[in-house]
Amino acid sequence: MKAMILAGGLSTRLYPLTKRVPKPLVPVAGVPNAAHLLRYLNAYGVDEVAMNLHYHADAIVSSLGDGSLFGVKLHYSHESELLGSAGAVKNVRAFFGEENFLVIGCDEVTDLRLDRLLDFHRVHEALASIALVEREDVEQYGVVLLDDDERIVGFQEKPARGTESSRLVNTGVYVFSPAIFEHIPDGEFYDFGKQVFPALQAAHERFYGYYARGAYWADIGTPDEYRRASYDVVSGVVQIPQTAANGIDPSATIEEGARIDGPVKLGAGVRIGAGACIEGPSVVDDRARIEAGARLKRTIVWQDATVGERAELLDTIVGKGTLVAAGSALENALVADE
Repeated sequence: MKAMILAGGLSTRLYPLTKRVPKPLVPVAGVPNAAHLLRYLNAYGVDEVAMNLHYHADAIVSSLGDGSLFGVKLHYSHESELLGSAGAVKNVRAFFGEENFLVIGCDEVTDLRLDRLLDFHRVHEALASIALVEREDVEQYGVVLLDDDERIVGFQEKPARGTESSRLVNTGVYVFSPAIFEHIPDGEFYDFGKQVFPALQAAHERFYGYYARGAYWADIGTPDEYRRASYDVVSGVVQIPQTAANGIDPSATIEEGARIDGPVKLGAGVRIGAGACIEGPSVVDDRARIEAGARLKRTIVWQDATVGERAELLDTIVGKGTLVAAGSALENALVADE
């Protein structure tokens, strides 16, 4: 089984965190989300994965390698100019052969059952199938309308509260039959959501929505959703394959009087200073330093960052290698060296 991870975008919604870290390498519980996705795909029998690259491509290749650490063979598609979601898939058309295939965005954190999605696609003899989840508040999502046969009959993009026609939202997890390539032009920027899907719906193609009841899903491309997904992973709300979601790495150092409360993940080489307090759900990535007397609550600290003495952080994300000055007081903040 083959799949593609869409990874070419700039992730501007997470700036300044992603000025230095490309979005496939944004960490969830201390591990790049692309690594989580490769393991997730492999758990459902995917053994070859294509990934399009553009921004900080060398860093992505250095981190993920040939995919063997995650049980897959990883193929890279370098885009000198971005081609859009559909254009990126068409650009590696030869990779997929003549079998059905999966496409997933590198922003997704989910436990939805890919085997059930694939079965749904086969039973319906679909050209394209979108995995859907239900949300109470859909203002930030693309809403999908289904008929009684689960065929997609309409879309709403980020409808204002009270105007939504459905609470089923597009997860960015797709299954396609090879005939989808007939609907994507060669060599130009082309988007699934804005161009391919509306055209399929208008043409009454075999285009279906699979409602993944009970599945967890988050799009970590925004700060709020990134926090939510990270907290949920550390708290055990959602399980990530082959990942220690919380706990203290044996190489971490916790000095006298420091306190760790609730679900917290401390990575390799972390140092927690005397009298510091970390209240979960929180994550302190590899080699980060939390200096004496600092207090962190619902906070995520990326690799090699330092939180200075007596700093107080709440619902804050500290970027890779960033220094938070001693005595700082931050709430609901993104802090990163650009």
